[in-house]
Amino acid sequence: MIEHVAIIGAGFSGTLQAINLLRHEGPRATLIERAPVAGLGLAYGAAHPSHVLNVRAANMSAFPDDPSHFVRWLEGRGVENAATAFIPRVTYGEYLRELLDAALLDHPDRLTLVRDEVEDLEFADGVTVRLKGRTIEADAAVLAVGNLPPHDPPGLDPDKLSAERYKGDPWAASVPEGLGPDDTVLVIGTGLTMIDVVLLLDARGFKGKIIALSRRGLLPRSHAPGSDWKKLAERPATTASKLLQSLRARGEEIGWRNAVDELRPFTQAMWGNASEAERGRFLRHLRPWWDVHRHRLAPEVYARLMAVIERGQLEVIAGKTLGFAEKPEGIEVTLRRRGANATETLCVQRIVNCTGPLGDLNRTDEPLLQKLAARGVIRPDAAHLGIDVDNQGQTINAKGRPNGNLYALGPMTRGAFWEIVAVPDIRTQTWSVARRLSNAHWVGGEGL
Repeated sequence: MIEHVAIIGAGFSGTLQAINLLRHEGPRATLIERAPVAGLGLAYGAAHPSHVLNVRAANMSAFPDDPSHFVRWLEGRGVENAATAFIPRVTYGEYLRELLDAALLDHPDRLTLVRDEVEDLEFADGVTVRLKGRTIEADAAVLAVGNLPPHDPPGLDPDKLSAERYKGDPWAASVPEGLGPDDTVLVIGTGLTMIDVVLLLDARGFKGKIIALSRRGLLPRSHAPGSDWKKLAERPATTASKLLQSLRARGEEIGWRNAVDELRPFTQAMWGNASEAERGRFLRHLRPWWDVHRHRLAPEVYARLMAVIERGQLEVIAGKTLGFAEKPEGIEVTLRRRGANATETLCVQRIVNCTGPLGDLNRTDEPLLQKLAARGVIRPDAAHLGIDVDNQGQTINAKGRPNGNLYALGPMTRGAFWEIVAVPDIRTQTWSVARRLSNAHWVGGEGL
Protein backbone atom coordinates (compact mmCIF):
# COMPACT_ATOMS: atom_id res chain seq x y z
CA MET A 1 0.00 0.00 0.00
CA ILE A 2 1.27 3.45 -0.94
CA GLU A 3 1.28 5.80 2.03
CA HIS A 4 3.94 8.33 1.00
CA VAL A 5 4.83 9.72 -2.46
CA ALA A 6 7.94 11.79 -3.22
CA ILE A 7 7.37 14.23 -6.08
CA ILE A 8 10.54 15.50 -7.74
CA GLY A 9 9.92 18.93 -9.20
CA ALA A 10 7.45 21.56 -8.01
CA GLY A 11 6.58 23.17 -11.32
CA PHE A 12 3.14 22.92 -12.88
CA SER A 13 3.09 19.11 -13.13
CA GLY A 14 4.55 18.38 -9.69
CA THR A 15 2.44 20.98 -7.91
CA LEU A 16 -0.78 19.66 -9.41
CA GLN A 17 0.27 16.09 -8.63
CA ALA A 18 0.63 16.98 -4.95
CA ILE A 19 -2.64 18.92 -4.83
CA ASN A 20 -4.54 16.14 -6.58
CA LEU A 21 -3.25 13.55 -4.11
CA LEU A 22 -4.83 15.69 -1.41
CA ARG A 23 -8.06 16.08 -3.33
CA HIS A 24 -8.33 12.32 -3.80
CA GLU A 25 -7.59 11.78 -0.09
CA GLY A 26 -4.58 9.76 -1.15
CA PRO A 27 -1.13 9.21 0.37
CA ARG A 28 0.83 12.03 1.94
CA ALA A 29 3.27 13.75 -0.35
CA THR A 30 6.68 15.38 -0.18
CA LEU A 31 7.20 17.93 -2.92
CA ILE A 32 10.89 18.53 -3.67
CA GLU A 33 12.11 21.60 -5.55
CA ARG A 34 15.64 22.90 -6.01
CA ALA A 35 14.60 26.30 -7.44
CA PRO A 36 14.05 29.23 -5.05
CA VAL A 37 10.32 29.39 -5.80
CA ALA A 38 7.97 26.40 -5.97
CA GLY A 39 4.64 26.16 -7.74
CA LEU A 40 5.59 28.04 -10.90
CA GLY A 41 7.86 26.08 -13.20
CA LEU A 42 9.76 27.53 -16.14
CA ALA A 43 6.84 28.86 -18.17
CA TYR A 44 5.41 30.96 -15.33
CA GLY A 45 8.43 31.53 -13.12
CA ALA A 46 10.58 33.13 -15.85
CA ALA A 47 7.80 35.09 -17.54
CA HIS A 48 7.97 38.83 -18.20
CA PRO A 49 4.80 40.88 -17.49
CA SER A 50 4.36 41.28 -21.26
CA HIS A 51 4.14 37.50 -21.80
CA VAL A 52 0.57 36.20 -21.94
CA LEU A 53 -0.92 32.72 -22.04
CA ASN A 54 -1.43 31.17 -25.46
CA VAL A 55 -4.77 29.69 -24.37
CA ARG A 56 -7.92 31.52 -23.29
CA ALA A 57 -8.58 31.51 -19.57
CA ALA A 58 -11.66 29.30 -19.98
CA ASN A 59 -9.35 26.37 -20.82
CA MET A 60 -6.75 27.02 -18.11
CA SER A 61 -8.33 25.62 -14.97
CA ALA A 62 -5.93 23.51 -12.91
CA PHE A 63 -8.61 20.87 -12.41
CA PRO A 64 -10.36 18.77 -15.08
CA ASP A 65 -13.34 18.21 -12.78
CA ASP A 66 -13.77 21.97 -12.23
CA PRO A 67 -13.24 23.63 -15.63
CA SER A 68 -14.30 27.11 -14.51
CA HIS A 69 -11.99 27.24 -11.48
CA PHE A 70 -9.44 29.64 -12.99
CA VAL A 71 -12.15 31.88 -14.46
CA ARG A 72 -13.82 32.17 -11.05
CA TRP A 73 -10.43 32.98 -9.51
CA LEU A 74 -9.95 35.78 -12.03
CA GLU A 75 -13.47 37.11 -11.59
CA GLY A 76 -12.88 37.23 -7.85
CA ARG A 77 -10.03 39.62 -8.62
CA GLY A 78 -12.15 41.88 -10.79
CA VAL A 79 -11.11 40.61 -14.24
CA GLU A 80 -13.91 41.29 -16.74
CA ASN A 81 -14.72 38.91 -19.60
CA ALA A 82 -12.27 36.51 -17.98
CA ALA A 83 -13.30 33.39 -19.88
CA THR A 84 -12.23 34.73 -23.27
CA ALA A 85 -9.17 36.66 -22.09
CA PHE A 86 -5.51 35.79 -22.68
CA ILE A 87 -4.12 36.37 -19.20
CA PRO A 88 -0.51 37.36 -18.37
CA ARG A 89 1.60 34.34 -17.48
CA VAL A 90 2.76 35.98 -14.27
CA THR A 91 -0.90 36.09 -13.20
CA TYR A 92 -1.27 32.39 -13.90
CA GLY A 93 1.84 31.82 -11.82
CA GLU A 94 0.16 33.65 -8.94
CA TYR A 95 -2.84 31.35 -9.34
CA LEU A 96 -0.68 28.21 -9.12
CA ARG A 97 1.33 29.53 -6.21
CA GLU A 98 -1.84 30.39 -4.32
CA LEU A 99 -3.14 26.85 -4.86
CA LEU A 100 0.08 25.40 -3.46
CA ASP A 101 0.21 27.78 -0.51
CA ALA A 102 -3.39 26.92 0.40
CA ALA A 103 -2.67 23.19 0.18
CA LEU A 104 0.40 23.51 2.44
CA LEU A 105 -1.55 25.59 4.94
CA ASP A 106 -4.65 23.38 5.01
CA HIS A 107 -2.82 20.03 5.07
CA PRO A 108 0.46 20.42 6.97
CA ASP A 109 0.34 16.76 8.01
CA ARG A 110 -0.12 15.46 4.45
CA LEU A 111 1.95 17.77 2.27
CA THR A 112 5.53 18.88 2.83
CA LEU A 113 7.62 21.16 0.63
CA VAL A 114 11.36 20.47 0.69
CA ARG A 115 13.82 22.85 -0.96
CA ASP A 116 16.71 20.67 -1.98
CA GLU A 117 18.14 18.84 -4.98
CA VAL A 118 17.56 15.14 -5.58
CA GLU A 119 20.89 13.45 -6.33
CA ASP A 120 19.67 9.89 -6.75
CA LEU A 121 16.83 7.41 -6.24
CA GLU A 122 17.36 3.93 -4.83
CA PHE A 123 14.79 1.15 -4.94
CA ALA A 124 14.32 -1.70 -2.48
CA ASP A 125 11.00 -2.22 -0.71
CA GLY A 126 10.18 1.40 -1.51
CA VAL A 127 12.11 4.40 -2.76
CA THR A 128 15.02 6.12 -1.02
CA VAL A 129 15.32 9.68 -2.20
CA ARG A 130 18.89 10.93 -1.74
CA LEU A 131 19.07 14.70 -1.40
CA LYS A 132 22.19 16.80 -0.98
CA GLY A 133 21.60 17.07 2.75
CA ARG A 134 19.59 14.00 3.77
CA THR A 135 17.44 11.08 2.60
CA ILE A 136 13.68 10.65 2.41
CA GLU A 137 11.94 7.29 2.45
CA ALA A 138 8.81 6.93 0.29
CA ASP A 139 6.67 4.19 -1.19
CA ALA A 140 6.66 5.71 -4.69
CA ALA A 141 8.27 8.59 -6.56
CA VAL A 142 7.08 10.82 -9.37
CA LEU A 143 9.46 12.51 -11.81
CA ALA A 144 7.96 15.91 -12.63
CA VAL A 145 11.08 17.53 -14.05
CA GLY A 146 9.35 19.66 -16.68
CA ASN A 147 11.08 20.73 -19.88
CA LEU A 148 14.83 20.25 -20.01
CA PRO A 149 17.05 23.03 -21.41
CA PRO A 150 17.58 23.15 -25.20
CA HIS A 151 20.62 21.51 -26.71
CA ASP A 152 23.29 23.67 -28.30
CA PRO A 153 22.86 24.18 -32.08
CA PRO A 154 25.02 22.02 -34.38
CA GLY A 155 28.51 23.39 -34.77
CA LEU A 156 28.32 25.56 -31.64
CA ASP A 157 30.69 24.83 -28.77
CA PRO A 158 29.58 26.91 -25.76
CA ASP A 159 33.05 26.58 -24.24
CA LYS A 160 34.47 28.58 -27.15
CA LEU A 161 31.98 31.45 -26.83
CA SER A 162 31.73 33.99 -24.04
CA ALA A 163 28.74 33.95 -21.72
CA GLU A 164 28.04 37.55 -22.66
CA ARG A 165 27.71 36.68 -26.35
CA TYR A 166 25.98 33.28 -26.21
CA LYS A 167 22.86 32.69 -24.12
CA GLY A 168 22.17 28.96 -24.04
CA ASP A 169 19.26 29.54 -21.65
CA PRO A 170 16.62 31.72 -23.35
CA TRP A 171 15.03 32.43 -19.96
CA ALA A 172 18.18 33.88 -18.40
CA ALA A 173 17.67 37.37 -16.98
CA SER A 174 20.79 38.54 -18.83
CA VAL A 175 19.37 37.88 -22.32
CA PRO A 176 18.30 41.52 -22.98
CA GLU A 177 21.07 43.19 -20.97
CA GLY A 178 24.03 45.15 -22.33
CA LEU A 179 22.78 45.53 -25.91
CA GLY A 180 23.11 48.74 -27.90
CA PRO A 181 21.04 50.19 -30.78
CA ASP A 182 23.61 49.11 -33.38
CA ASP A 183 23.81 45.49 -32.16
CA THR A 184 22.38 42.44 -33.91
CA VAL A 185 20.82 39.53 -32.01
CA LEU A 186 20.55 36.09 -33.60
CA VAL A 187 17.75 33.95 -32.19
CA ILE A 188 18.10 30.32 -33.23
CA GLY A 189 14.61 28.85 -33.45
CA THR A 190 11.37 30.45 -34.64
CA GLY A 191 8.81 28.92 -32.26
CA LEU A 192 7.05 30.20 -29.16
CA THR A 193 10.25 30.73 -27.18
CA MET A 194 11.61 32.95 -29.94
CA ILE A 195 8.42 35.03 -29.73
CA ASP A 196 8.99 35.48 -25.99
CA VAL A 197 12.58 36.63 -26.53
CA VAL A 198 11.66 39.07 -29.32
CA LEU A 199 8.85 40.61 -27.28
CA LEU A 200 11.10 40.83 -24.24
CA LEU A 201 13.74 42.68 -26.26
CA ASP A 202 11.04 44.95 -27.61
CA ALA A 203 9.63 45.62 -24.15
CA ARG A 204 13.14 46.49 -22.90
CA GLY A 205 13.49 49.08 -25.66
CA PHE A 206 16.04 47.26 -27.83
CA LYS A 207 16.38 49.14 -31.15
CA GLY A 208 18.88 46.92 -32.92
CA LYS A 209 18.39 44.15 -35.46
CA ILE A 210 16.93 40.73 -34.59
CA ILE A 211 17.39 37.73 -36.87
CA ALA A 212 15.39 34.55 -36.16
CA LEU A 213 16.60 31.41 -37.91
CA SER A 214 15.23 27.87 -38.15
CA ARG A 215 15.33 25.08 -40.71
CA ARG A 216 12.00 26.08 -42.28
CA GLY A 217 11.51 29.60 -40.96
CA LEU A 218 7.94 28.87 -39.84
CA LEU A 219 6.20 31.17 -37.34
CA PRO A 220 3.36 30.24 -34.97
CA ARG A 221 -0.07 31.25 -36.20
CA SER A 222 -2.62 33.35 -34.35
CA HIS A 223 -5.79 32.41 -32.52
CA ALA A 224 -9.06 33.71 -33.96
CA PRO A 225 -12.54 34.15 -32.44
CA GLY A 226 -14.17 30.82 -31.68
CA SER A 227 -16.91 29.33 -33.81
CA ASP A 228 -19.30 26.38 -33.70
CA TRP A 229 -19.19 23.49 -36.15
CA LYS A 230 -20.14 19.85 -36.32
CA LYS A 231 -17.08 18.08 -34.94
CA LEU A 232 -15.68 14.71 -35.92
CA ALA A 233 -17.41 11.81 -34.21
CA GLU A 234 -14.69 9.21 -34.86
CA ARG A 235 -10.94 9.13 -34.63
CA PRO A 236 -9.25 9.85 -38.00
CA ALA A 237 -6.70 7.59 -39.66
CA THR A 238 -3.29 7.51 -38.02
CA THR A 239 -1.10 7.23 -41.10
CA ALA A 240 0.68 10.51 -41.71
CA SER A 241 -0.34 10.80 -45.37
CA LYS A 242 -4.03 10.11 -44.73
CA LEU A 243 -4.07 12.43 -41.73
CA LEU A 244 -2.60 15.22 -43.85
CA GLN A 245 -5.18 14.63 -46.59
CA SER A 246 -8.11 14.61 -44.16
CA LEU A 247 -6.82 17.65 -42.29
CA ARG A 248 -6.51 19.63 -45.51
CA ALA A 249 -9.99 18.60 -46.60
CA ARG A 250 -11.50 19.53 -43.24
CA GLY A 251 -9.59 22.81 -43.30
CA GLU A 252 -11.20 23.71 -46.61
CA GLU A 253 -14.60 22.83 -45.16
CA ILE A 254 -14.52 24.34 -41.65
CA GLY A 255 -11.29 26.39 -41.47
CA TRP A 256 -7.85 25.17 -40.48
CA ARG A 257 -8.14 26.22 -36.83
CA ASN A 258 -11.31 24.18 -36.35
CA ALA A 259 -9.81 21.28 -38.28
CA VAL A 260 -6.85 21.17 -35.89
CA ASP A 261 -8.90 21.82 -32.75
CA GLU A 262 -11.38 19.02 -33.41
CA LEU A 263 -8.51 16.53 -33.25
CA ARG A 264 -7.78 17.38 -29.60
CA PRO A 265 -9.94 14.57 -28.14
CA PHE A 266 -8.21 12.05 -30.42
CA THR A 267 -4.56 13.04 -30.67
CA GLN A 268 -3.23 11.02 -27.74
CA ALA A 269 -5.07 7.90 -28.94
CA MET A 270 -3.96 8.51 -32.52
CA TRP A 271 -0.36 8.79 -31.38
CA GLY A 272 -0.67 5.73 -29.16
CA ASN A 273 -2.08 3.62 -32.00
CA ALA A 274 0.39 4.80 -34.63
CA SER A 275 3.29 2.53 -35.50
CA GLU A 276 6.84 3.56 -34.67
CA ALA A 277 7.45 4.11 -38.38
CA GLU A 278 4.42 6.39 -38.71
CA ARG A 279 5.48 8.38 -35.66
CA GLY A 280 8.90 8.81 -37.21
CA ARG A 281 7.43 10.04 -40.49
CA PHE A 282 5.27 12.52 -38.64
CA LEU A 283 8.22 13.86 -36.64
CA ARG A 284 10.46 14.16 -39.70
CA HIS A 285 8.02 15.70 -42.15
CA LEU A 286 4.90 17.10 -40.47
CA ARG A 287 5.84 18.15 -36.95
CA PRO A 288 7.01 21.70 -37.80
CA TRP A 289 3.72 22.49 -39.54
CA TRP A 290 1.71 20.82 -36.80
CA ASP A 291 3.47 22.85 -34.11
CA VAL A 292 2.85 26.26 -35.70
CA HIS A 293 -0.83 25.51 -36.33
CA ARG A 294 -1.52 23.71 -33.07
CA HIS A 295 0.37 25.96 -30.61
CA ARG A 296 -0.91 29.43 -31.46
CA LEU A 297 -0.39 32.95 -30.24
CA ALA A 298 -2.85 35.25 -28.55
CA PRO A 299 -4.05 37.78 -31.17
CA GLU A 300 -2.48 40.68 -29.29
CA VAL A 301 0.88 38.87 -29.19
CA TYR A 302 0.69 38.05 -32.89
CA ALA A 303 -0.05 41.71 -33.64
CA ARG A 304 3.00 42.82 -31.65
CA LEU A 305 5.18 40.29 -33.48
CA MET A 306 3.93 41.47 -36.88
CA ALA A 307 4.65 45.06 -35.88
CA VAL A 308 8.29 44.18 -35.14
CA ILE A 309 8.56 42.45 -38.53
CA GLU A 310 6.82 45.21 -40.47
CA ARG A 311 9.11 47.92 -39.18
CA GLY A 312 12.06 45.87 -40.36
CA GLN A 313 13.57 45.08 -36.98
CA LEU A 314 12.93 41.33 -37.12
CA GLU A 315 14.01 39.19 -40.06
CA VAL A 316 13.03 35.52 -40.23
CA ILE A 317 15.38 33.21 -42.14
CA ALA A 318 14.89 29.60 -43.20
CA GLY A 319 18.27 27.89 -43.10
CA LYS A 320 20.81 26.22 -40.85
CA THR A 321 23.95 27.28 -39.05
CA LEU A 322 27.28 25.76 -40.06
CA GLY A 323 29.82 27.39 -37.79
CA PHE A 324 30.52 29.96 -35.09
CA ALA A 325 33.67 31.94 -34.34
CA GLU A 326 33.92 34.69 -31.75
CA LYS A 327 35.77 37.85 -32.73
CA PRO A 328 36.30 41.10 -30.76
CA GLU A 329 33.34 42.71 -32.53
CA GLY A 330 30.98 39.77 -32.10
CA ILE A 331 30.33 36.20 -33.23
CA GLU A 332 30.74 35.34 -36.89
CA VAL A 333 28.00 32.90 -37.83
CA THR A 334 28.26 30.89 -41.04
CA LEU A 335 24.88 29.74 -42.37
CA ARG A 336 23.20 28.38 -45.47
CA ARG A 337 19.73 29.52 -46.40
CA ARG A 338 17.18 26.86 -47.25
CA GLY A 339 17.39 25.94 -50.92
CA ALA A 340 20.72 27.72 -51.45
CA ASN A 341 24.12 26.26 -52.24
CA ALA A 342 26.22 29.22 -51.17
CA THR A 343 27.00 30.04 -47.55
CA GLU A 344 27.03 33.46 -45.93
CA THR A 345 28.46 34.97 -42.79
CA LEU A 346 26.76 37.23 -40.26
CA CYS A 347 28.37 39.13 -37.41
CA VAL A 348 26.11 39.24 -34.38
CA GLN A 349 26.66 40.60 -30.90
CA ARG A 350 24.45 38.03 -29.17
CA ILE A 351 23.03 34.58 -29.87
CA VAL A 352 20.02 33.25 -27.98
CA ASN A 353 19.24 29.54 -28.16
CA CYS A 354 15.50 29.06 -28.70
CA THR A 355 15.64 25.64 -30.36
CA GLY A 356 13.19 24.15 -27.89
CA PRO A 357 13.45 21.76 -24.95
CA LEU A 358 15.74 18.75 -25.06
CA GLY A 359 14.07 15.46 -24.21
CA ASP A 360 16.59 12.84 -25.31
CA LEU A 361 17.91 11.00 -22.25
CA ASN A 362 21.07 10.11 -24.16
CA ARG A 363 21.97 13.80 -24.47
CA THR A 364 20.72 15.30 -21.23
CA ASP A 365 23.02 16.91 -18.69
CA GLU A 366 20.51 16.42 -15.87
CA PRO A 367 22.47 14.37 -13.28
CA LEU A 368 19.51 12.50 -11.79
CA LEU A 369 18.18 11.39 -15.16
CA GLN A 370 21.69 10.44 -16.26
CA LYS A 371 22.14 8.19 -13.21
CA LEU A 372 18.73 6.52 -13.56
CA ALA A 373 19.25 5.90 -17.27
CA ALA A 374 22.78 4.58 -16.78
CA ARG A 375 21.51 2.01 -14.28
CA GLY A 376 18.63 1.00 -16.53
CA VAL A 377 15.95 2.23 -14.13
CA ILE A 378 14.51 4.40 -16.92
CA ARG A 379 15.06 4.41 -20.67
CA PRO A 380 14.42 6.75 -23.60
CA ASP A 381 11.21 6.32 -25.56
CA ALA A 382 11.57 5.01 -29.11
CA ALA A 383 11.50 8.50 -30.66
CA HIS A 384 13.92 9.91 -28.05
CA LEU A 385 11.44 12.59 -27.02
CA GLY A 386 11.73 11.85 -23.31
CA ILE A 387 11.25 9.13 -20.70
CA ASP A 388 9.55 5.91 -21.77
CA VAL A 389 6.31 5.33 -19.81
CA ASP A 390 3.25 3.13 -20.13
CA ASN A 391 -0.28 4.49 -20.52
CA GLN A 392 -0.55 4.79 -16.72
CA GLY A 393 2.53 7.00 -16.44
CA GLN A 394 4.73 4.26 -14.97
CA THR A 395 8.33 4.52 -16.17
CA ILE A 396 9.72 1.63 -18.23
CA ASN A 397 13.09 0.16 -17.33
CA ALA A 398 15.83 -0.98 -19.71
CA LYS A 399 14.35 -4.50 -19.80
CA GLY A 400 10.99 -3.17 -20.97
CA ARG A 401 9.19 -3.65 -17.66
CA PRO A 402 7.15 -0.96 -15.88
CA ASN A 403 8.41 0.38 -12.55
CA GLY A 404 5.44 0.14 -10.22
CA ASN A 405 6.86 2.73 -7.82
CA LEU A 406 8.34 5.28 -10.25
CA TYR A 407 6.12 7.50 -12.40
CA ALA A 408 6.82 10.39 -14.77
CA LEU A 409 4.64 13.35 -15.68
CA GLY A 410 4.50 16.23 -18.10
CA PRO A 411 6.51 17.06 -21.24
CA MET A 412 9.09 14.32 -20.64
CA THR A 413 6.34 11.74 -21.35
CA ARG A 414 5.76 13.15 -24.84
CA GLY A 415 6.96 9.94 -26.45
CA ALA A 416 3.97 8.03 -25.06
CA PHE A 417 1.29 10.70 -25.30
CA TRP A 418 2.58 13.37 -27.74
CA GLU A 419 0.00 15.99 -26.65
CA ILE A 420 1.29 16.49 -23.11
CA VAL A 421 2.83 19.96 -23.05
CA ALA A 422 -0.25 22.16 -22.56
CA VAL A 423 -2.22 22.78 -19.36
CA PRO A 424 -5.39 20.91 -20.47
CA ASP A 425 -3.39 17.74 -21.11
CA ILE A 426 -1.09 17.86 -18.08
CA ARG A 427 -3.92 18.60 -15.64
CA THR A 428 -5.70 15.44 -16.85
CA GLN A 429 -2.53 13.40 -16.56
CA THR A 430 -1.76 14.55 -13.01
CA TRP A 431 -5.37 13.93 -12.05
CA SER A 432 -5.27 10.37 -13.43
CA VAL A 433 -1.92 9.45 -11.84
CA ALA A 434 -3.08 10.86 -8.49
CA ARG A 435 -6.22 8.76 -8.69
CA ARG A 436 -4.14 5.67 -9.33
CA LEU A 437 -1.75 6.37 -6.46
CA SER A 438 -4.76 7.01 -4.22
CA ASN A 439 -6.60 3.87 -5.40
CA ALA A 440 -9.42 6.20 -6.42
CA HIS A 441 -9.38 4.72 -9.93
CA TRP A 442 -11.34 1.77 -8.52
CA VAL A 443 -14.27 4.00 -7.70
CA GLY A 444 -17.16 3.52 -10.10
CA GLY A 445 -15.75 0.29 -11.48
CA GLU A 446 -12.94 1.98 -13.42
CA GLY A 447 -10.47 -0.62 -12.22
CA LEU A 448 -12.68 -3.60 -12.92
